[in-house]
Amino acid sequence: MISQISVLWRKAWQTLVILGSGAMMTAGMAGAQADGKPMTIDTFFQLRRASDVRIHPGGDRVVYTLSTPNLADNKSVATVISQTLNGRGEQLTTSNKRDKGARWSPDGTLLVFESGRSGSNQLWLLAGQGEARQLTDIATGASNPVWSRDGKKIAFVSGVWPEYSALPYADSNAKNKKRADEQEKNPVKAKVFTRLFYRHWDEYVEDRRQHLFVVDTGPVLAGGPMQTPRDITPGDRDAYPTSSTFSVGDDFSFSPDDKHIVFTAVPKEDEAWNTRHELCRVPVTGGDTDWQGLKTVSRGAEGAPLFSPDGKTLAYRAQSRPGYEADRWELWVAPCAADGTLAGAPRSLTQGLDRSVDSLVWKDNGTLLFLAEEDGASALFAVATAGGEPRKLLAGKGQMNTMSIDRAGKTLAVMQARMNLPPAPAVIDLTAAVLAPRRLATGNEEVLLDLPAPESVRVPVEGAMMQMWILKPPGFDPTRKWPMVYLVHGGPQGAWEDGWSWRWNPSLWAARGYVVACPNPRGSTGFGQKFVDEISGDWGGKCYNDLMSGLAVVEKLPYVDTTRMASAGASFGGYMMNWFQGTTKKFKTLITHCGVYNFDSMYATTEELWFDEWEHGGPPWGKNRASYEKHSPHRLAANFATPMLIIHNDLDFRVPVSEGHQLFTTLQRLKVPSKFINFPDEGHWVLKPKNSEYWHQQVFSWLEKYAPPGPR
Repeated sequence: MISQISVLWRKAWQTLVILGSGAMMTAGMAGAQADGKPMTIDTFFQLRRASDVRIHPGGDRVVYTLSTPNLADNKSVATVISQTLNGRGEQLTTSNKRDKGARWSPDGTLLVFESGRSGSNQLWLLAGQGEARQLTDIATGASNPVWSRDGKKIAFVSGVWPEYSALPYADSNAKNKKRADEQEKNPVKAKVFTRLFYRHWDEYVEDRRQHLFVVDTGPVLAGGPMQTPRDITPGDRDAYPTSSTFSVGDDFSFSPDDKHIVFTAVPKEDEAWNTRHELCRVPVTGGDTDWQGLKTVSRGAEGAPLFSPDGKTLAYRAQSRPGYEADRWELWVAPCAADGTLAGAPRSLTQGLDRSVDSLVWKDNGTLLFLAEEDGASALFAVATAGGEPRKLLAGKGQMNTMSIDRAGKTLAVMQARMNLPPAPAVIDLTAAVLAPRRLATGNEEVLLDLPAPESVRVPVEGAMMQMWILKPPGFDPTRKWPMVYLVHGGPQGAWEDGWSWRWNPSLWAARGYVVACPNPRGSTGFGQKFVDEISGDWGGKCYNDLMSGLAVVEKLPYVDTTRMASAGASFGGYMMNWFQGTTKKFKTLITHCGVYNFDSMYATTEELWFDEWEHGGPPWGKNRASYEKHSPHRLAANFATPMLIIHNDLDFRVPVSEGHQLFTTLQRLKVPSKFINFPDEGHWVLKPKNSEYWHQQVFSWLEKYAPPGPR
């Protein structure tokens, strides 16, 4: 039976099919114009959410995930969409579950995708217009599929208990299932930990490990039964990054001869405070507990291995400083043999480029393309493996990610977004004289919204220039006075890019009737590594001064009402709200989401210790003890006076909820107007649709109480 949601999807896609080539958007979402309506919370949740685009090897179409929030069920439903480059879209999956992560086979005849339609997340195969066939039925679930070069095998990730991983698959799978079932049914919900890193972001993983499996595809396609997968990375170690910090694109690849897999291995020891992820190699037949590390020269983390089309060169990303997750990622290459071993010394292709390499693809055997964050947006670069400086091909077109390329190396697909344009799949014709992303329609074009474009300004700060975005509300009148919201980004090694966010959306804040300023102070990425490094050990120093300099510029804007200024931020932005609370009275109210309040308790309760140890020069009992004290907001509690909204969630293991409790207790004891909103079922972010709707309602209600919106 087709669900009501599936029927709605079909109607939407019938509309896009009728549009035909007119569904190709050259400048972006048609509704991002002044004749539309201001975006509201309701219209924000009507927008479809596109992600994870992949171009067909033949270059004539793309496949991507399209989801929409279901507020009634407090979840999102996702489907897989195929769309030709002339704009004709087709819904490939119709389950009311989350179908996502589709990947073309090397010859383009098959798709593998993830789905929860059978009760747990498994891999499914789709050929042409037929029904999807289940490829895996592993008790611990399957995700992140990667095809072999000959298309006969698929590797995937599953989190298993390592003590069973050396057993035959039937036995190990049965034991994993029995243990999971017993945990589910047992009225005693006690968790037992024997080492650190027993939590990741919002999930208790205890002693489970992320392992790589390989499964054959042929028998299932021939109508036969599902095949037995092989755990090719048995043992007590993670074979896949447990932190998204060290992950980009695919984190493992089949060797040129398809007999081995090269992958990103988490450190063997001390993984809670060690960032030395390394490239390792194992046979696809499995059974090898002694993973062979490739002979690279990197001292820091490395990952994202990708072999050239002819199989003669391996490309990967690497950092130089161990322990520093925000170090610059360089693009490295090395000659290799067919079995994936290195056949020569690795070389950095971007040593002279002061940018951090993100997604990468091979254009041809001698050229790599990669994305890098630059100046508050994404830039596309090309570099020859023979040497020479990287060439910038495209910049200033917003935020791009999830890059893939066709077999001929002529068409690139990316997800592209701007602050006033929701993400959409876009294609770039690499043969054109001038490169530009051309967006494909996702159905959001039907929602006519007035989404003014952001303005970029430069602010002189100590020893540098700070970039800052200014967004004006729909119907903006420069002769009137408008309230202002100062949004501080997280990280701190992050940035406000000219991109879209489904969690903190500056355009939605502006649509409430506010001028919105989004500064990129010291520590922000995309402005050179020195600018990034200068936040470490100095959270309340240069970065704070940069923010105050940006605020001074905003205050002088003739249309800003300085009596109605507010500030808000999450993660590091939440920390800065707590620091603002003790250092400035400029704002009528502050909104802090999952922010650090006390550096001592933060260190003792967070899961990734390497972050705090780098930022402070070691643990709090070490020689740099003073660093934990110097910029900890809790020391300034005597100065707290600004009304404050606090949001902090029980499943936030990165900045644990105790930080929010301490802050709220302090504010209440000081009789500072304050409210604490706690989501017991959310982590560092608020992701469930109904929870997110409530979050927005509460945040905007609090904001409007102290800084009423609209012009005067």
